[in-house]
Amino acid sequence: MAEGQQGRVQTAVEDMVQGLEREYIRKMQGRMFRCSADCCDRHSDSMAQVHQCIERCHTPMAQAQSLVTHELEKFQDRLTRCSMHCNDKAKDLFDSGAKEPAVKALVDRCVGACVDEHVNLLPSMTRRLKESLSTIPQ
Repeated sequence: MAEGQQGRVQTAVEDMVQGLEREYIRKMQGRMFRCSADCCDRHSDSMAQVHQCIERCHTPMAQAQSLVTHELEKFQDRLTRCSMHCNDKAKDLFDSGAKEPAVKALVDRCVGACVDEHVNLLPSMTRRLKESLSTIPQ
């Protein structure tokens, strides 16, 4: 993928992740750490009980991280498949006798369309993630 196109996708995804982090993840982290600290203040509990308490505190955050990671992996897989399709089209065009400038132009247009399409998917992906993050029990 061309550097400029890759940078555009990366910036858009980073902006989305930073928004989710500010709106949801940071609050969850605060609750997780406060909960864990409360577990450590339970002086009559055994070491195993404190450890189990801390694990329970970390569960929502682990679920959130898993959710975001899974969505980002699906997004990356789709973008990669689209890019591979562009490469296949370029190979077919080159094999049919087209010159390198025409093949490069085709790849640039095709990859640009992939990037446009996938950047346009980010708002719906963000909406899905927000809905899912808000349903994680705290």
